[in-house]
Amino acid sequence: MSAPLRHTNSSHSVAEPAPLSAAAWHATIAGLCGSFVAIGLARFAYTPLIPPLISAHWFSAGDAVTLGAANFAGYLAGALLGRPLAAGLGNRQALRLLMVAATAAFFACAFPVSVTWFFVWRFLSGLAGGAIMVLVATSILPHIPVARRGFVSGMIFLGLGLGIAASGTLVPALLRLGLRETWIGLGALSLVLAAVSWSGWPATNPPQPATHAATHQHPAAKSEWSLRILYGQYAANALGLVPAMVLLVDYVARGLGRGADVGAAFWVVYGVAAITGPVLTGYAADRIGFASAYRGTLLVQAVADAILAASGNPWLIGLATVLLGISTPGIVPLALGRIQEILPHSHIDQRAAWSRATSAFALFQALGGYGYSYLFIQTGENYSIIFLCGAVALLLASLGDVLNNVKRGRKHRAQ
Repeated sequence: MSAPLRHTNSSHSVAEPAPLSAAAWHATIAGLCGSFVAIGLARFAYTPLIPPLISAHWFSAGDAVTLGAANFAGYLAGALLGRPLAAGLGNRQALRLLMVAATAAFFACAFPVSVTWFFVWRFLSGLAGGAIMVLVATSILPHIPVARRGFVSGMIFLGLGLGIAASGTLVPALLRLGLRETWIGLGALSLVLAAVSWSGWPATNPPQPATHAATHQHPAAKSEWSLRILYGQYAANALGLVPAMVLLVDYVARGLGRGADVGAAFWVVYGVAAITGPVLTGYAADRIGFASAYRGTLLVQAVADAILAASGNPWLIGLATVLLGISTPGIVPLALGRIQEILPHSHIDQRAAWSRATSAFALFQALGGYGYSYLFIQTGENYSIIFLCGAVALLLASLGDVLNNVKRGRKHRAQ
């Protein structure tokens, strides 16, 4: 049984950073394991598996892409159900259950009973990922000393990049044993990480701060407008990320005729870049602010998708892969930081806004997954059109802050 974590009131001085206790470290590792399994593996390990699934005749190309979108639909369900699930079971039991569900899905996918069977388990793995994404930080960070929350948050999100990197290096190695063995191997790794995290989740839910109706119910109009812009940007960001998340490896392997091994190698590059993402975007935010870093990251992703749409040059595709790898996990702490900038004085409103942003991302990720799947089939597997759609979505998202600044400028001049 893990020792209780010490609570730290946000009003305490943070001049001397308190060292993390053993229990706090265990909770941090649990959070890393959670994002590693439920996002890094459950979502991203499927991408390098698409070409083998097709070549082994487990599924057609259209079905393989559609099954990838099942994970996105599950992610939306998880983003919506995570908080009610935690309210009913408690954070610790809910997170344990979600880790078990994600693990079970890997083992179930080792047996291609039918498209429906596979869909259900891919959906369940997405549900676990969405719920964990909503719960993991808000379950752990309130138990961490204020001065160390930035570090712990970074460690939690590091799990995303590590999971992506593991999916790119482990999957090709396991595929040499066979497709079924690959799914079983991923399940075994997930089982180990679930065991490591089992007793690390905080045993008690975070204390509920006192509700102040004036700040909780009606944030300022300026904040409301900025939040709506952020939700729209984060939703569009999902539309921009889905093409690479689903089709990058297949594009290199089949679209460019480079083969599954080369496609997997590009996914390794994507994963290695993802490990650096939260660190690099956090550094940028420290220098230029979260708003500018967020807008810049959206633009970088738009350029990367445009490169994938327009070029088959391996060096340019490699550049685009690095940029997207950095941005995929790197955009998450930027979105959280942007919310904290907009709502600097209310942790309750910050938590609610993050839940809405995650739900918006999940909804458009699911819509994008199915929409792109349909478009991919209807256009005769035209990769360029899919990547171009992603680039347009990201370009529009990057212009969101421009609209926000114009509106603010007009208000300022009117006053």
